[in-house]
Amino acid sequence: MAKIILIGGGSGSGKTYVLSRVISLLGEDCLTHISIDDYYKQLDMPFEERRKVNFDHPKAFDWTLLQDHLNKLKNDEPIDKPIYDFTISNRTDKTLHVVPKKIVIVEGIMALVNKKVRDLSDLNVFIDASRENRLVRRIDRDQKERARTYDSIINQYFATVLPMYEEIICPSKYYADIIINNDRFVNNHSIEVLASILKSYLKD
Repeated sequence: MAKIILIGGGSGSGKTYVLSRVISLLGEDCLTHISIDDYYKQLDMPFEERRKVNFDHPKAFDWTLLQDHLNKLKNDEPIDKPIYDFTISNRTDKTLHVVPKKIVIVEGIMALVNKKVRDLSDLNVFIDASRENRLVRRIDRDQKERARTYDSIINQYFATVLPMYEEIICPSKYYADIIINNDRFVNNHSIEVLASILKSYLKD
């Protein structure tokens, strides 16, 4: 039976960075990575209307499908995961066949928010970072990777991203077994602690 590890935290907190460091310490052969971003609901509306959707609210996600897929992965069953495209703010018509390994890491802003998802988890991790660092990282990422303009990033951040972080995402840290402060990238020993715990799961 696979171990499910949830990694949550605000947008721009550095979840992807922490995950990449863990993979570098453990290797890819024992890990399967799932992004909750791929479980945004399919939206049947024009592009400009999709841009107005609050993607930082739990209602934006297909929790039923995610729970079903995590149950299968936990029981060593493969899944066909949806693929989300941020440049069009919608799912694509393609899927990715995912075969579970010994550890399945599920990463996303809402990773610790849903109780039914937490009930499937073996370890809950929250990545913390200052408001300033989260904003700077989000601007850099969305301009480079998601075809967003500076003005649209700032408007969305203060309209929905920051309010939803304070109301929904930040409080989810109280469900975490481990909280990693990711304001600095050098000598962050808490990432090594997380990797050590995951290594113990591999031995079991």
